[in-house]
Amino acid sequence: MNKLISVIGSSGVGKTTLVQSLAKTGQFTTALEQHAERPFQLQAKQNHQYTFANQMDYLILRAEQETKLRDSSKIGLMDGGLDLDFHGFTRLFLSRNLLNQNEYDLCRRFYLLTRGLLPSPELIVRLKADEETVTDRLSRRRRINIASADDTSLLNSYVDEWLVSVPFDHILQLNVSHETQKYEQSVNTILKWINIQY
Repeated sequence: MNKLISVIGSSGVGKTTLVQSLAKTGQFTTALEQHAERPFQLQAKQNHQYTFANQMDYLILRAEQETKLRDSSKIGLMDGGLDLDFHGFTRLFLSRNLLNQNEYDLCRRFYLLTRGLLPSPELIVRLKADEETVTDRLSRRRRINIASADDTSLLNSYVDEWLVSVPFDHILQLNVSHETQKYEQSVNTILKWINIQY
């Protein structure tokens, strides 16, 4: 079973960009969020009745991706992931009344069962950026996002609560407010961490 790295953070912080930059080194097998490919994403954006189906689809997708990455010959690398989708986005959607309590509880049961069967990532790379940077990046992207820049603070608070339960040496926190488009500084930091640990 191979190692797994999850890159987490709010929408617009640069998770996918960093993962794609790391992938160019040839050291990783990657799994992405697949906004355009998800069957309920656009429907959930237009009609909140699809939020539960969309969230369950993401949780299942992430479990499938983790399983596949663990079987790869290279280190697995995800933008977001099962834990972020539950602890961050599922809680966010509950707080915004996009999920009701029963729907949230079903997501929680699935997450707890799945995480009990699949080992947690060996490294969680937590990205943060200032509010202006996140807002600017979100305004320029062409994805279907349910979370907005206004959700950044609340989402980050949920992520902070979750990370308290994660061993300190499994977390690498990076401020990417002033990163280049290729995320060169963050790429180098992560590669150095991997070389030391593995």
